[in-house]
Amino acid sequence: MASKGLQDLKQQVEAATQEAVTAAGATAQQMVDEATEAGQKAIDQVAKSTQETINETANQASEAFSGFGKKLGLLK
Repeated sequence: MASKGLQDLKQQVEAATQEAVTAAGATAQQMVDEATEAGQKAIDQVAKSTQETINETANQASEAFSGFGKKLGLLK
């Protein structure tokens, strides 16, 4: 009987260990997923900011050349 009790205890410990490993793996995967998502959001924000800066710079350059052309009498 004692052997049966030890066998049951061993199975319970093994099951609990497997559950803990599975939970730890799931938690680690969730952390990786969240970090990946945060990284993608940061990349998206940098891309958006860069595009806005490019557009603003292009508009300023266009206005400057337009003003220069008007001063030279090339544009009305």
